[in-house]
Amino acid sequence: MSQDHRGILYPAQLPTFARLAPPEEVSALVRWFWIPEWRIAAGRTSRQHVIAFPACNLVVEPDGVRLVGPSTRRSHRDLTGTGWAVGALLRPAAVPSFTPEPARLRDTYLAMDCSDLKARVTDAMNRPADRPERHRRAVDAFAGWLATRVPPPDPDALLANALAELVDGDPDVVRVEDVARRLHVSTRTVQRIARRYVGLPPLTMIRRRRLQEAAQRLRTNPSTSLAALASELGYVDQAHLATEFRTVLGFTPSAYRASTSAPPKPAEIL
Repeated sequence: MSQDHRGILYPAQLPTFARLAPPEEVSALVRWFWIPEWRIAAGRTSRQHVIAFPACNLVVEPDGVRLVGPSTRRSHRDLTGTGWAVGALLRPAAVPSFTPEPARLRDTYLAMDCSDLKARVTDAMNRPADRPERHRRAVDAFAGWLATRVPPPDPDALLANALAELVDGDPDVVRVEDVARRLHVSTRTVQRIARRYVGLPPLTMIRRRRLQEAAQRLRTNPSTSLAALASELGYVDQAHLATEFRTVLGFTPSAYRASTSAPPKPAEIL
């Protein structure tokens, strides 16, 4: 799939990174698979900052499997040495198979007893092959495991998927009432579905999309007017955009724009 860096605050500093479309058999369960690989020079650290999608991720690494819950703020990870990860950005329909209350995992993770998944993905990543082939094998192994582990989505699960797709894909959706009207359900149903399948309120999901889009626009088009950007993304005014940036990301839009205009500091040597 085409490279999409939305949600990654400093993509110029990424190690080798790929997002891959899921096989058809799990397309209702996974939005995409993501695979970073890194080899950091001794004594150096690569800090990766993200403002994650409003979703859970199931992540396989050499030391185990984790279910990472939805986040409410900017997060980071410090990469050192040599390593890799294979993650699945789960669609809402897959979440109840791993946790009955995703809200309990906000800003944290749960270690999973999935030794068979870990073994399959690790074998694929460790086999001699070029990077695209290694990644394809890892995704196929992950997808095959999910297909046997997660039952087909029921109507509520499919509604949850539709909710997430609508919120993330339609910039005209700026209120919970907009979601309810488009899905032909009540606002109470929207809130119930979001709580069970996502773990975040629907309004938080909407705000996350707008914030990711704002960050990407500032990064890729530094000349963008903050007032115009706020208006285009449905903020009341520029001040509300700035408040959202400070609250969730910890810095102002202007500061972020300046930081992404600086020369990158690559740390990976793969």
